[in-house]
Amino acid sequence: MGAPSDNPELWTFLESLRRGEHLSGTVTSVERFGVFVALDDGPDHPVFPGVGFITCAELSWRRFEAASDVVQVGQRVSCEFLQFDTSNMEARLSLRATQPDPFQVFADGNAVGQILQGQVTKIVPFGVFVQVADGIEGLVHLRDLTLTPLEAPSDVVQVGDEITVVVTAIDRERRRLTLSPRQGSSGLR
Repeated sequence: MGAPSDNPELWTFLESLRRGEHLSGTVTSVERFGVFVALDDGPDHPVFPGVGFITCAELSWRRFEAASDVVQVGQRVSCEFLQFDTSNMEARLSLRATQPDPFQVFADGNAVGQILQGQVTKIVPFGVFVQVADGIEGLVHLRDLTLTPLEAPSDVVQVGDEITVVVTAIDRERRRLTLSPRQGSSGLR
């Protein structure tokens, strides 16, 4: 599929696009692996339901279960062009690149040492995730969870518990927030 002679109009269109360029279109298909977009200024794709494609990772900054939680078929979208996928003859797009990153906004307004209220959203073998703002979760490591050693985080907290935490690290590049429980906060011994 990926040769200029197979579809010269499509190849020429895709080659003309530049990284960072904004493109508009309509969502034509929502799949578990991503979303196809028919671009306003682009030709039709010979195989796919759209010449634009957004992988699930590029749909939103926020966590979601399915692509249909973010966009619907028929929805108008404005995306940023990432690259020309020559093997599939498609424009790889990003919807989230057109939106402010909530983690960077959070990092701008918060600092290490800050005390926050949060809700436990997920328990994993190495600690618990705590949501401290809309779309912002941080990790409290198992070793920091209590003063006494324990087998599992669920011995101390449950999903849905409200706890007080202290920001111990903000990693802007990796978009990671590390938290520590504030001693004396409810549920932690």
